[in-house]
Amino acid sequence: MSLTLVTRTVLRNPQRTLIPVLNIQTAFVSNDIGPKRAETPEYVVTPSRGTYDTLKVPSFKAYETRGPPQGHQNIAYFMAGALGVTTAVGAKDTVASFLANMSASADVLAQAKVEIGLGAIPEGKNIIIKWRGKPVFIRHRTQNEVEEARKTDWKSLRDPQPDEERVLKPEWLIMLGVCTHLGCVPIGESGDFGGWFCPCHGSHYDISGRARKGPAPSNLEVPQYSFPTEDTLVIG
Repeated sequence: MSLTLVTRTVLRNPQRTLIPVLNIQTAFVSNDIGPKRAETPEYVVTPSRGTYDTLKVPSFKAYETRGPPQGHQNIAYFMAGALGVTTAVGAKDTVASFLANMSASADVLAQAKVEIGLGAIPEGKNIIIKWRGKPVFIRHRTQNEVEEARKTDWKSLRDPQPDEERVLKPEWLIMLGVCTHLGCVPIGESGDFGGWFCPCHGSHYDISGRARKGPAPSNLEVPQYSFPTEDTLVIG
């Protein structure tokens, strides 16, 4: 097939045509002597009005999720909620640890002291303060109250204890305001013995804070205290 004939054929058919092209050097120009091995023909893609797409895109349908969209949204919401709960728990533990490290230790609280001025407490009256998270009764007793407390036959009491062992100064009575039965706060200047009365279960204490009647098993507790000066009280 001559070059002229190939050109005419292409001009007549403008569509994409694959035309074998022989190796020109081998077919027409070669002057080498001897037989030559046939060359593999190459192909020429001629221009056309269409697009010849030789790229094959793989299909991913086998990997697509088949479930309904609403189910997938529910799973996503569940995972987001679980992550939020986990984060909140972690944050709570972190804050709790931080506050625990910042707060005073039990040893520090146990050594805490409170100073009270006694000049403002008139005779025959008592006040309540808070110490280590508990109420403390401070009673400025009259001379008659002191005598009443000391003439009692303390050996016959449920929790035997003389008044002298419960005070450092006769006129000042310092006690924890916690009933020894179940921890209620007794009411001052009341009860059958002129001391304190617990409204929870009916325990009666005398003017020295000793259990005299009711379910209370022991006397009101006396904390550690001292008098640095004549009118100053330090508890703890």
